[in-house]
Amino acid sequence: MEGESFGLIVGISLGVVIGVLLAISAFFCFRYHRKTSQIVNSGGGSSRRSATLPIRENGANSCNIMSDSTLGPDSPVRSSSNGRSGWLDGFSKKTSVISASGILEYSYRDLQKATCNFTSLIGQGAFGPVFKAQMSTGETVAVKVLATDSKQGEKEFQTEVMLLGRLHHRNLVNLVGYCAEKGQHMLIYVYMSKGSLASHLYSEKHEPLSWDLRVYIALDVARGLEYLHDGAVPPVIHRDIKSSNILLDQSMRARVADFGLSREEMVDKHAANIRGTFGYLDPEYISTRTYTKKSDVYGFGVLLFELIAARNPQQGLMEYVELAAMNAEEKVGWEEIVDSRLDGRFDLQEVNEVAAFAYKCISRAPRKRPNMRDVVQVLTRVIKVRHSRKRQKKSASPSPLPPTVESGGEQTGNRSVRSENHRRDNSMDSTLEDYC
Repeated sequence: MEGESFGLIVGISLGVVIGVLLAISAFFCFRYHRKTSQIVNSGGGSSRRSATLPIRENGANSCNIMSDSTLGPDSPVRSSSNGRSGWLDGFSKKTSVISASGILEYSYRDLQKATCNFTSLIGQGAFGPVFKAQMSTGETVAVKVLATDSKQGEKEFQTEVMLLGRLHHRNLVNLVGYCAEKGQHMLIYVYMSKGSLASHLYSEKHEPLSWDLRVYIALDVARGLEYLHDGAVPPVIHRDIKSSNILLDQSMRARVADFGLSREEMVDKHAANIRGTFGYLDPEYISTRTYTKKSDVYGFGVLLFELIAARNPQQGLMEYVELAAMNAEEKVGWEEIVDSRLDGRFDLQEVNEVAAFAYKCISRAPRKRPNMRDVVQVLTRVIKVRHSRKRQKKSASPSPLPPTVESGGEQTGNRSVRSENHRRDNSMDSTLEDYC
């Protein structure tokens, strides 16, 4: 009996050991097959996405892609050999955010070719030069090359790519890609073919902007800032509102550009140095070193007066405004500061209303300034009243007479530019619903 019991115990023990070994073997086999299938699926999914989206590894057909609804987490981003995006060492968490936002990585070689070896300079920003790039896909983009010796540029690169990946609005200059190779950090933006607002206000190469168009531009800028203040989560304060940071597209629609200062503030919220551009700085910010949304409103008020007078804030604009304010009575008397190149071609009531509201924006007391939502509402109302008047005039006026032919054909260039301004205004009229 004892022998049989001993044999039974040995048999059971052997069975248990064999069973444990089989279970362990099965577990490791399962893990191996699962890992293999994930690698295969990952590779296959990437190739399928590359085939179905208008995106290339060495560039992107990305100028038409500007909203989170079209830029999903599956957007293909070029990866390094270890499976992570290789644009910054030790920055894997941030690259996952960039990938999820659909911000594409461009190769240095393609950008070098597209910018003719970085000779197509179109501007010089606070953090480095900006080049026009004609990509092989046919798209035109703007490439900002961050200064390699700038610590501020390094911070801007890390934060700007993350933040702009989720900020998309028709009145913001949208980021569509980046590049980090050969020790260079580059940001790729939608190309704005008409340049900066400053160039149209001050360059002799451009005819004066019509009054109607100036109000449209002001509303575009206001809507961009309203989105940053009230639509972005968390809210974004621009910190450097000025005419050179307002860019115009082919249709003369305005977009707000250059968020470098706002992003540096995210990195260092207790920065003691005054940031911004002289002439646009909120006096309250200068005295307290505290920059708020109302400081942006102050800068926007300066920009409104810049649109009205076409005078540089760094060359006595605000002194000019204060002198006019002494003679003006709220919504009366502001016409004396209007850009003389307009030759009286403006609506007097509109000028007085916009100027009086701009003066509220630059109030010394921030609490007395409107917010950007108020600004949008006021400018929208101005445009609505304008269009109501135009409709009334059209209904009351007789059929237009055929145009008379001028003799000599002199000033042909000026007539053609005025015609272009007229077409711009008509184009804006036809898209009133976009504004109102």
